[in-house]
Amino acid sequence: MKNKPIFIVGAGLSGCVLAERIASILNRKVILVEKRSHIAGNCYDHTAENGVLVHKYGPHYFRTNNEELLTYLSAFTSWIPGDYIVKSSLKGDLYDFPINLNTLEQFFQCSLDAEGAKSLLEKQRKNIPNPNNSEEWVLSQVGKKLYEAFFLNYTLKQWDQHPRKLDKSVCGRIPVRLNRDNRYVEHRFQLMPANGYTVMVNNMISHPNIQLILDTDFQEMDVGSSMVIYTGPIDQYFNYCYGRLPWRSLRFEFTPFEKEYCQPCVQVNYPNEHAYTRTVEFKHVTKQMHPHTVVCYEYPSSDGSPYYPVPTNDSQALYEKYKKLADKETLWNDVYFTGRLAEYRYLNMDEVIERALNLFERIKSREI
Repeated sequence: MKNKPIFIVGAGLSGCVLAERIASILNRKVILVEKRSHIAGNCYDHTAENGVLVHKYGPHYFRTNNEELLTYLSAFTSWIPGDYIVKSSLKGDLYDFPINLNTLEQFFQCSLDAEGAKSLLEKQRKNIPNPNNSEEWVLSQVGKKLYEAFFLNYTLKQWDQHPRKLDKSVCGRIPVRLNRDNRYVEHRFQLMPANGYTVMVNNMISHPNIQLILDTDFQEMDVGSSMVIYTGPIDQYFNYCYGRLPWRSLRFEFTPFEKEYCQPCVQVNYPNEHAYTRTVEFKHVTKQMHPHTVVCYEYPSSDGSPYYPVPTNDSQALYEKYKKLADKETLWNDVYFTGRLAEYRYLNMDEVIERALNLFERIKSREI
């Protein structure tokens, strides 16, 4: 078996991390198959026509608390600080988001310290000891006024479902802070690859044991009895035998501007205005010096490439049926499933890489 190549389906982060590890550590031949015309999956970045570096599939903010993971990636890239600052637009005014002391002071038109904010939120929040969905979770944290201002309509646009129908994890990922920390996330390491994600991933898979095949559907290939690592949609692998898993997609409009900057931070959310949910100006995080800029307008959609698994009870039950088939496929046919699409989970980039590295350790233990 060790003289056969290992097939990896998908040249996103999961597939490329596994390809790099298998090629360099196990000294095995890898055939990396990607249906798109480029590597790096949804974190692919490229230069727009006006020379500005943009993320083709929306903003990707790398952050992690895992220093070992950061050390691993640092073999393929140098880093710059990731200034992940997000504002939310309400009636033309910009508020810090996630909600912090500054947000609360601006919204309620008062001066607050941590104790005062805690007391204010105690009066606002609903008494829901065990929230069962996203609406209940937000109401239990910040109450009706902030829920309706920042969360309700954004969620309706993003998911095309009412928050009460979505798992509490959808809004539960968003913190509420009793300080003035206006960063989007609180991770120990918040960084951007100095030359972009595509360069980092290309460095990762530039190994003589790795053969990259682009613009190719894996289902058209004959893999024989080789090991397969699959990072695509799990329901597609099984020909949708139980039906299609629901996904939300996105449509992006990239608008160039002949000015250095258009907005004060990388991302502005629009919970109540416009058909788009947010605008992103990538130069704030790429630190590119350029006289022009590009702003990306992001429109949620039910059609298109899968981006976000829809976390409902019904979708989870359907995934569990596919997961049973996947477990059998691993046991009987040496096919492994990993990544957001294959595991039907919302995963940040660091989580995707951690899971890929963990899978590699499983494979290594049986190969050595």
